[in-house]
Amino acid sequence: MSVTFDFSNSVVLVTGVGGALGSAVAEAFLEADATVCGADLVSPDDDDFLLDAPDRIDFYQGDFTDEATVEETIEETVDSHGQLDYLANIAGTWRGGSPLDETEGDLFDFLFDVNLKTMFLASKHAIPHIREQSGAIVSVSAQSSLEGGEGDGIYRATKAGIRLLTETIAEENSGQLRANAVMPSVIDTPMNREMMADADHSSWVDPADIADTFLALCSDATGVTSGAAVPVYGEA
Repeated sequence: MSVTFDFSNSVVLVTGVGGALGSAVAEAFLEADATVCGADLVSPDDDDFLLDAPDRIDFYQGDFTDEATVEETIEETVDSHGQLDYLANIAGTWRGGSPLDETEGDLFDFLFDVNLKTMFLASKHAIPHIREQSGAIVSVSAQSSLEGGEGDGIYRATKAGIRLLTETIAEENSGQLRANAVMPSVIDTPMNREMMADADHSSWVDPADIADTFLALCSDATGVTSGAAVPVYGEA
């Protein structure tokens, strides 16, 4: 059974739009006729920017750990398009490998900034506009956020924080906007294949499949779903 979505006359902002998942989500919204705005620290001219033909979106380059940059980007988006319906909080990264007592404090700051602070700031400044449209926010948590683990406890803590902030946004804006999170395990990205070259890639999830879940969580099909953390890890 095929499923199609229609997001014409809607505006979505995708953070981390140049990454594997961000570009897949942007592509999915473009195919659904949404107006797509994207933000990333990485320039479209960079080899690591994975969205093909970035001129199809309104792109904003900037550091989303900086509140002034986030506020300016969202205000420019609303000024340009008259509204903001959806926010896809995808900016983030993974770091790990060392036990907690051998982990540098700088890594703690880095992961909380990139993974959790960007989600907080983007949501904070988008919420008033998304409320006006009765829209939705979808953020990226992780399967690993459900329990502690060896070597990447700081990463897991940031992703658990995203789940809790998602529940908070849903509670504080009940009946006005919806907020949900997705929980991937290992996503089939070029970076993950490089880092885990000997792993069984066949069990990893295609970013395009996760992107479909983003669309579903922003659509009327999930109009009664808010505050949820949705597993998107397939067989991984």
